[in-house]
Amino acid sequence: METLPIENQTRANKRSGCRRYFFIALLVFVLIAGGYVYWHYYNVFGDGVKSGILKNVVRKGQIFKTFEGELIQAGIKGAVGGGAQSNNFVFSIENKRIYDTLAIHSGKRFDLHYKEYRGALPWRGNTVYIVDSIIAMTDAGVSPF
Repeated sequence: METLPIENQTRANKRSGCRRYFFIALLVFVLIAGGYVYWHYYNVFGDGVKSGILKNVVRKGQIFKTFEGELIQAGIKGAVGGGAQSNNFVFSIENKRIYDTLAIHSGKRFDLHYKEYRGALPWRGNTVYIVDSIIAMTDAGVSPF
């Protein structure tokens, strides 16, 4: 059995130590990147309820077909330049069942529960607001109070 000289053994040990540090650094990078992606795109930043008259719902997208909608909320906000405009809540819809219900009853007043994320994903929708349920629906002329 042939043994390596001492200098060759230390060089082989140094090489494997460098490789070990590289894989540890790579693992740390992957964990940090994965944590950032989870935090930015999958962690719910906030949730709540928005009320208003449903303006439109559409299914659109080049590659990923998503459901999008717009709600006109009560009140007026000041526009840049001194004009006035309505408060619109633009949102994405979580599933087809909610989209179908909204599409059939367009023009009615809705209370929609939504989740807010920090970033939008192309397969989830065009906005950071994702409607996940319909809380209430009434005719637009009838006040719920």
